[in-house]
Amino acid sequence: MKLSKLAGLTIAASVLAFSAAAQDRVLRIAPAAPPAHPANGVLYTNFAQYLPEESEGRLGTTMLGPEVVNLGQMKDALQSQVAEVGNFLPLYFPAELPYMALAGELSLTSGNSQAAAAAMTQFIVECEPCQQELHDFGFVYLGSGASDVYEILSTRPVHSIADLEGMRLRSGGSPWARFAEHFGAVPAQISVNDTFEAISQGVVDGSMASIADLISFRLVDVITHVTFVPLGLYQATSNFMTSGLTWESLSVEDRAAMARAANRANADFTDRWGRSMPEEAEAAAREAGIELYQADDEFVAAVQDFVATEAASAAQISTERYGIADAEERIARFQELYSNWAAVAEEVNNDPVAMAERVNEAVWANVDYATYGQ
Repeated sequence: MKLSKLAGLTIAASVLAFSAAAQDRVLRIAPAAPPAHPANGVLYTNFAQYLPEESEGRLGTTMLGPEVVNLGQMKDALQSQVAEVGNFLPLYFPAELPYMALAGELSLTSGNSQAAAAAMTQFIVECEPCQQELHDFGFVYLGSGASDVYEILSTRPVHSIADLEGMRLRSGGSPWARFAEHFGAVPAQISVNDTFEAISQGVVDGSMASIADLISFRLVDVITHVTFVPLGLYQATSNFMTSGLTWESLSVEDRAAMARAANRANADFTDRWGRSMPEEAEAAAREAGIELYQADDEFVAAVQDFVATEAASAAQISTERYGIADAEERIARFQELYSNWAAVAEEVNNDPVAMAERVNEAVWANVDYATYGQ
């Protein structure tokens, strides 16, 4: 191993060790992702650095690996306090968190990562039913992040809508399942952690996902084709879901410090997942000889026509399946927030530091930490 790499590992280890030592309170945090994934390598690593800074040394962390707590186990881990802060995905529990999952049903309609993350954050913080269902779960929400635009990663070419017919594609949630079914593909609800094995064993023919998954989950070793077609992005995240028992035990000052640290890390994570990592993954794909295909105008138009129906689909599902009577109004509110934040993201050129500052000003600075999450 090169000395530069050894030095980097030493520095990273030192940061994590410092975060778990000499603080008044050390929190158990769980990224539920492998080290190569930005949820681990950026989101939680940066949070571990920011938290002592924001709390003036009062709070630190110790990180639990995905072998201890994975995404599917996160709800139970937080409720049992095996983990006190964890990477939680609301679309895994749409029936139990319907208001929180509602904006996730609109995932195919978003295109700017920083705007989607900011809109999700403001939407959930300001949504009283969202806060109530989280309270009933015993959880406290501290912001969201978002991926880059999803593509089709596959083991056979997808050059037209017709090529989707009969394909088995891993889906990260109901929006992509609807897309697959609409165009004759078969969606498979498989944990992202199991995607490599499912593809390598031929259980599925590919995945609707971020191209960053080529690196995060080693799909570069099993994928042979990438089709660039606008399939929205993953925005239904709760990056730092916190146990209500842990939250109650913290002072008002430390709760605010956690929110500030999480907000900074959320923007960093979104920049990594939504911008820099996809660029690296595309380079890795070219080096591996993977075919990269830009969907033609007819293909894109067909997808856009489908996406145009998604707001109505989300409203119908939320009303009929989950009993949200004002689903249309809440969807309109999310779309308004997304539009506003898209303008901000363009203004600051998607800079993560600037976005974190703007989200803090618009959202977290207005939170009363004496009552939030209670």
